[in-house]
Amino acid sequence: MNWKKIFTNWKVIILLLFLFFSYFSINGGLIPQFTNDGVTIRSVAPNSSAALGGIENPSAKLQPLQKERIVRLDTTPVTSEEQFYQYLETVPSNVTLRVVTDKATYTLITPKGENDLGLRVYDAPTSNSRKGLDLEGGTRVLLKPMEPISEEDLDTTIESLKERLNVYGLSDIIVTSAADLEGNDFILIEIAGVTEQEVQELLAKQGKFEAKIGNQTVFFGGDKDITYVCRSAQCSGIHPQYGCSGSGSSHSCQFFFEITLSGVAAQRQADITRSLPIVTSETGGRYLSEDLRLFLDDVEVDTLRIAASLKGSNNPSIQITGSGSGRSQQEAITDTLDQMKKLQTVIITGSLPVKLEVVKLDSISASLGQEFLDNILLVGMLAILSVILVVYVRYRLIKVVIPMVLTLLSELVLILGFASLVGWNLDLAGIAGIIIVAGTGVDHLIIITDETLRGENTGSWKRRIKNAMFIVIGAYLTTLAGMLPLLWAGAGLLKGFALITIAGVSFGVLIARPAFAAVIEILLSGE
Repeated sequence: MNWKKIFTNWKVIILLLFLFFSYFSINGGLIPQFTNDGVTIRSVAPNSSAALGGIENPSAKLQPLQKERIVRLDTTPVTSEEQFYQYLETVPSNVTLRVVTDKATYTLITPKGENDLGLRVYDAPTSNSRKGLDLEGGTRVLLKPMEPISEEDLDTTIESLKERLNVYGLSDIIVTSAADLEGNDFILIEIAGVTEQEVQELLAKQGKFEAKIGNQTVFFGGDKDITYVCRSAQCSGIHPQYGCSGSGSSHSCQFFFEITLSGVAAQRQADITRSLPIVTSETGGRYLSEDLRLFLDDVEVDTLRIAASLKGSNNPSIQITGSGSGRSQQEAITDTLDQMKKLQTVIITGSLPVKLEVVKLDSISASLGQEFLDNILLVGMLAILSVILVVYVRYRLIKVVIPMVLTLLSELVLILGFASLVGWNLDLAGIAGIIIVAGTGVDHLIIITDETLRGENTGSWKRRIKNAMFIVIGAYLTTLAGMLPLLWAGAGLLKGFALITIAGVSFGVLIARPAFAAVIEILLSGE
C-alpha cells in the first residue's frame, strides 16, 4: 500500500489540516480531556453570597472549557453537580465557606436561613461541544410581537432581553430573531438549566428602568422621560478628549453618548441636584457629591459621575460617559464600545418597544435530555456498524470499507468542530442534520467507489472520478437549495437542522469526499 503517495496528496493534506483544527476547536487544546474535575459555574445570581464574594457571572461568549470550575468546597473535592448541592445542604448558615476554583480561591459567607450561595453549576464538560436544550435540559420560549415591528425595534428588543436576563445572573442563554415563511417576526429564547416557572417569572419582571440620585428618582427609561438616545457616530463613541490610555497588558478607553430628557425630567434633575455640594476628584475633576445610579428592575447596573456644571440645571441634554478595558488597545476599544451599546440599550429599553406574547413554551428536564443523548449514541453506533456491514457485503474489499468509514467519521469531526467554533448548540434538530449528512455521505462515497471501479475496468480512472464528482456536486447543490429556506422557515426552530446540514454537506463535498476519491484511486490503481 502506497502510504507516502496517500499522505502527500494535496486533497488528503487539506482534509488532515481541517481535522486538526476541528479537533483543536472541540478539545480546546492538543491533550484530550476524557474527564474533568469539579463542576462548571453556569451563572451567578446578583447580590448573592457568591457575587459579593467576588465570583463573576461567566460571559456567554466563553467556550465551555474556558468557564470557571469549582474543584473544592473547603477541603472536600467536588466531583459532580449532585455532590456540590448535597454538600451545601450540610453547611450551617452564617459561616465562612472556602470555594476553590481552577482560577482562584474565594471566601463566602453562607446566607442566613438558606444554603443557596447564588451559584448555578453543572458537571464540568470535557469538550467545547455545546448541548442544546433537548439534550441538556432547560426551557425554550418563542415570543411574538403583538403588533408589526421594524427591524431596528426588533434588534432593540432582543438586546434588551439579553441585557435583562444577564442582569438576573443568567449567562447561558440564547436570544435570537426568527421569522416564518409568511414574514411574521418572532424572538426565540433558550435558557439552559432553569425551569419553566423561573423563565416565566423572569419575563414577567421586565419593564422597569430608572436613574436615581441618592434615593430620589431622576428619570425612568423609555420615551416618557428620555426623548432621545444618540447612537450615531456624531454624538457617541470613543471619547474625543480622553480616548484610550495604557501600556503593556493593560489598556482602557472611555466612551460617551448624549441623551435628551423631557422637560419634566430635566426640571426634576435640577430640583434634586440644586442642594448637592460640589467635590473635587483625585484627578482634579469637579463633580457633585452624589452619583447618578442606573437601576434595572431594582438591580443596580451602573454608576455615573455628575459634572458640577449640571448642579441645579434643567438642561435636557446630558452626556453619559463610561469606560472599558482590555489587554491590548484594540481589545479595550471593542470592550468599551460593547459597554456603551449595553448601556444605551438599558436606557432605551426601560420599556420594550412592543408588547410580546408567549406563542410556545417548552421545558425539558435534564434527565430526559440525558436519556435522549444515550439513545442517540446507541442508534449512532448501530448505524455505523450497519453501514460497515452493508459496504463490506457490497465490495468485499477492506481497503474500500476502511477509507469509507474513516471519511464518514472525519465529516462528523468537521461538523462538531464547526459547531464548537461558532458556539452552536447541538440539539435534536442538529443531530437530525448530522444523520442527513451521514446518509448523503454514504450515497456519495458509493457513487465515487462504483465509478472508480468502473474506471479500473475501462482504464479511464480520472474521467470516471470526474463523472462521480459531477454527480456529487449536483446532489450537493440540490440539498443546499432545499436547506436554505429552512434557515428562516418554522420561526427559526429548524435553523439548527438546516445549518448543520449545510455545513456538513459542504465539508463533505468540498473537503472529505474529494480526499476519499483520491485515496480510492491510489489504492485501487496500485494493485
